[in-house]
Amino acid sequence: MEIRRNLLRLLALLFAFALVAAACGSSDDDDSSSSSSESATATADDHGDDDDHDHEEEEDTGGTLSQDAVEKAVSGEGGDDAAEEEESDCPKDRSTIEGIFAEADCNRDAIIAMITEKMEAGEWGVNSDNHLIGPTGMEIDLNECPADWSNTHGLSDDTMRFGQTTVQSGNLAAYGNLSLGMQIWFDYIDSLDVLSGRDIEFIIKDDGYVAAQTIEYVDELIESGNVLLLQGLGSPNGLAVYDKINDECIPHPFYLSGHPAWGDPEIHPWTTSYQMSYSTEAMLWGTWIKVNLADQLPVTVAGLVMDNDFGLAYEMGFEAYAENNPDVVSEYLPVRHDPAAPTLTNEVTTIAAFDPHVFISMTAGNPCLLAIQEVEASGLLDRLSAAFTPSVCKGVAAYMAPAGMAADGWWIVGGGVKDITDPQYIDEPFVEFIHETLRGGGLDPSISMLGTGYYFAVPWTETLRIANELPGGMTRTNVILAARNLHIWHPLMMDGITYALDGAADAYAIEGSDFSRFDAEAQTWNQIGDLVDANGGTPPCAWDKANGGCR
Repeated sequence: MEIRRNLLRLLALLFAFALVAAACGSSDDDDSSSSSSESATATADDHGDDDDHDHEEEEDTGGTLSQDAVEKAVSGEGGDDAAEEEESDCPKDRSTIEGIFAEADCNRDAIIAMITEKMEAGEWGVNSDNHLIGPTGMEIDLNECPADWSNTHGLSDDTMRFGQTTVQSGNLAAYGNLSLGMQIWFDYIDSLDVLSGRDIEFIIKDDGYVAAQTIEYVDELIESGNVLLLQGLGSPNGLAVYDKINDECIPHPFYLSGHPAWGDPEIHPWTTSYQMSYSTEAMLWGTWIKVNLADQLPVTVAGLVMDNDFGLAYEMGFEAYAENNPDVVSEYLPVRHDPAAPTLTNEVTTIAAFDPHVFISMTAGNPCLLAIQEVEASGLLDRLSAAFTPSVCKGVAAYMAPAGMAADGWWIVGGGVKDITDPQYIDEPFVEFIHETLRGGGLDPSISMLGTGYYFAVPWTETLRIANELPGGMTRTNVILAARNLHIWHPLMMDGITYALDGAADAYAIEGSDFSRFDAEAQTWNQIGDLVDANGGTPPCAWDKANGGCR
């Protein structure tokens, strides 16, 4: 299949050259995008004679749910353990904002009490060997931190400094609204005065989604920014700096990307995931195809891939599924595009010539909208059995509405996230609260990404509030201890999707999703079938930068 795929890529590319006299595909001088789809199956040879076998197993599952786990969850056969978690004694009145906050308070108090008990018993916390011990295999050797490292760096009597690198300009500028939404939520938490008199000083650096700029800003935030903790957005950007951040022993939780590399509690214990792994999303695309296009199998699939680490994570994830399931996918053609490209005409022309049964957009930001428009304009949409847009482009107002009727019928593996501009959620109390507080902050609640900012900010403030109440108060070690033990009901996630991290055992916060289809007339996503949740089923991923895969 690999040979056929490579030949097909070449032929398709030559076709596009002849047809539109324009080049398409990858950029050879982009270090962050240098790994090819073929390198997805390559791994470092450092584990002896059994290496090939071990790598084969890890490649199939590292950073992603196994196919067996996904299919069991889809069929309803799996997930019983997750479904039968201990019922909380906390009240559950989710019909009012007061009830939602009361439940959160109760859950938070229970986590604080549990961690405190463990710390006071000497089981968790910083031990006599200067190791931070936490839940289920979590262990961080603080002796490896810099000599001048401080557990309370970035704290003053009245502030805690929170540094973020993100994109607020360029082709992906829409994601800058995430930070604005986060700021409004942080302002609300500050108004409650629940962090021992400290306010969150949120320092935002616009890196333009350029990894070199991310490196510069992270260096600045570490060396002179006096920050307690850091966060970032973008797969290539995070991969460029997470080694340094972990070497500096700075908490780096809830990274704004679904790259599988964030699920690495052994080598990168200070970094934690937030979104569903892109590799799991790719597995779910394949599962959907297997179940819903059973009478057409095997099918051909084309992916429009953003040519950077973000898009390549998707590309490699689906390639692994295709190679393991030739009875489902007969041919898979990934076509890459420049993240800064103003148009996708050339790339979609190449895909249209391939004439796939299924089209999958593996891109982000404005290219998500462009992909929908170009697929319709090319005439491909009418020939497809299914078209998918990625989870990062679920926003109705941002991506689907501007596409008009061209967006009708598109599918998404949505990660269980609620969009505050989707009519089906408008009357929910937490969504109403978001709209009210956004307007109070002078922002427009019709911008989807502002609400998604709250979605990302909630686990942050829950973690900070827990850390603040642990023995020793607010410290870097208490922040990461709280983050890796966070299990909450999230008011912006669909009921039935678990949000949980558990030390070194469960390194992915979200391992569930909806399958939804867009109704352009009603401007809403309609969930089709049951939610999938396989919490705790994704093995950790030690990312191999050189070979572009988990090892």
